[in-house]
Amino acid sequence: MDKKLFIQVIARYLTGLLLCSFLLFIPSGTLMYWNAWLLIGILFIPMLIAGIVLIFKNPELLQKRLDIKEDEPEQKCVVLLNGLMFAFGFVVAGLGFRHQWLVLPTELVLGATVVFLLSYLLYAEVLRQNTYLSRTVKIQENQKVIDTGLYGMVRHPMYLSTLFLFLSMPLVLGSLFSFLVFLIYPVIIVIRIKNEEQVLEKGLEGYVEYKKRVKYRLIPFIW
Repeated sequence: MDKKLFIQVIARYLTGLLLCSFLLFIPSGTLMYWNAWLLIGILFIPMLIAGIVLIFKNPELLQKRLDIKEDEPEQKCVVLLNGLMFAFGFVVAGLGFRHQWLVLPTELVLGATVVFLLSYLLYAEVLRQNTYLSRTVKIQENQKVIDTGLYGMVRHPMYLSTLFLFLSMPLVLGSLFSFLVFLIYPVIIVIRIKNEEQVLEKGLEGYVEYKKRVKYRLIPFIW
C-alpha cells in the first residue's frame, strides 16, 4: 500500500467530514439536527468503504479522483460555483432547521435517502466501467473512448449520477430552501459538459465518432 496516498486520502476525508459538519451544525445551533447526521452517514460511510477498496484494488484511479486542480479556465469557474453552492446550501439547511423554515416531511426525507443511495451505486458502477475518470477535465496518457455499458446510453453517466446525488442531498436535510439553492447544479453540469466535450473532441481520438453514435449527453431522449 502506498503510504503517501493513504495519508492523502485520510487527510482529504477528514477535511471533508469536518467541513461538512461545520457547515451544517454551526448554523443549526445544535447537534440534534438528525437530518445532518443522516446525510453524513450515507455520504461518508460509503465514501470510506469505496476509498479502502480503491486504495488496495485501484490506487491509480483513486489518485485521479483526488486531483482537483483544473487547467481549463471555464472549469475553474465551475469548481468555484460548485463549492459556493454546497457551502451556501448547507448553511441554509442548517438555518432552516434552527428556525423551522418549511421543514420537509419525514417520508420525503426517507425517499430522498433511497434516491441518494441508489445514485451512489450508479456512481460506483461508472467508476468500475471507466478507469480514466478523474475529477478534472484533461486528456490522460493512453486514454481511450469508453462506449460500452452506461457509456453506450449517455456520454456522461458520471454527471447523471451526481445530478441525482446532489439534488437529493438538500431533501435528505429536510430543507426546501436548500433544494432551491442546489437547483443551480444542473446549470453547472451543462457548462462543465459543454467545455469538457470541446477538450475531448480536440484531444481524444475517436470522440467525435462516439458523439455520433451516442447522441445524448446526460439524460436519454432529453439531452
